[in-house]
Amino acid sequence: MTPSQIPFPDQSPSLSPSQALRFARLPLAGLRRIYPNHLMHLMTGPDDFGTPVALHPMFHGCYDWHSAVHGVWLLVRCLRRHPDLPVAGEIRDLLNSLLTEDAGRAEAAYFKAPGRAGFERPYGWGWLLALVAEVDAACEAGEGAAAWRTALAPLEQFVARALPDYLNRLSYPVRAGVHSNTAFALILALHYARRTGDPALASAIGAAARRYYLGDADYPAHYEPGGDDFLSGGLTEAMLLAACLPPGEFAAWFRRFLPAYAAGGVGPYRPATVSDRSDAKIVHLDGLNLSRCWCLRAIAAVLPPAGAAGPSLRSAAKAHLDASLPHIDSGDFVGEHWLASFALLAIDGLAI
Repeated sequence: MTPSQIPFPDQSPSLSPSQALRFARLPLAGLRRIYPNHLMHLMTGPDDFGTPVALHPMFHGCYDWHSAVHGVWLLVRCLRRHPDLPVAGEIRDLLNSLLTEDAGRAEAAYFKAPGRAGFERPYGWGWLLALVAEVDAACEAGEGAAAWRTALAPLEQFVARALPDYLNRLSYPVRAGVHSNTAFALILALHYARRTGDPALASAIGAAARRYYLGDADYPAHYEPGGDDFLSGGLTEAMLLAACLPPGEFAAWFRRFLPAYAAGGVGPYRPATVSDRSDAKIVHLDGLNLSRCWCLRAIAAVLPPAGAAGPSLRSAAKAHLDASLPHIDSGDFVGEHWLASFALLAIDGLAI
């Protein structure tokens, strides 16, 4: 395995048992809830349709496919961190029912059908690889996850092979603050590549990151956020380069990219205001606050400890976390089906 460039957790507390229980309860409910379901399905003929369960026997709850994937990721992470959670048995039973070999083969077959090679690319691809990495870690921790790892293998093989080819064809990165964002997916995929020991994939991601982002400077952070962003275009690319570049090279790049933070100033990022948590798009801004927290902490973790940027970045991270962590279980499914995963990233992070 390649040593991680970004360690987590840093100075902040990692996941507590009470937080793990609070987070786990959301996908435990959501993964069993099939409707409402935002189904993205390319029909290849008049008879090519089905229910969410029929089309996606492994990942069908939690409103949409990618949220089901990272809902499962959250449960595996919480179980690995705290195997004695009061809901541990419930988590294991649910994962055993979803992560089966038959379901895994059916999911992979869906991706391989004509016209569907780009299904859930890149966001769902990144989360799928992050899930495999988490199950891999659970196997190492003795959580009895070997059957889950086997069940995920067909999808893992498809995505891990397809991603480098996609990067070779992707001339420009997607910088939007939503699912199409390139950098966010590559962060998750790089975590997988280093965790599972896939140097070819890690190399492809590193080369793409340099090609897409190394020339960026004076990022216009005042353009963020858009009205339904859940990712920061600027901070995701900075986090990706923090994971890919040698520390000295990254520090020099960061001074050019976000000079206010690099100089120890307050910096451009403020927590987004969420006006309506019952609106499926506006509530994305809670996710933006949480994912920004994750990125800010990760960037601070690789910059020189004695440098000026660290305190400003950590202060901004805390403000973003405080703005949205209380609201992940708001009572409305449009936020509850996914926000706990972003809260877990903000608090417990990923070693990348």
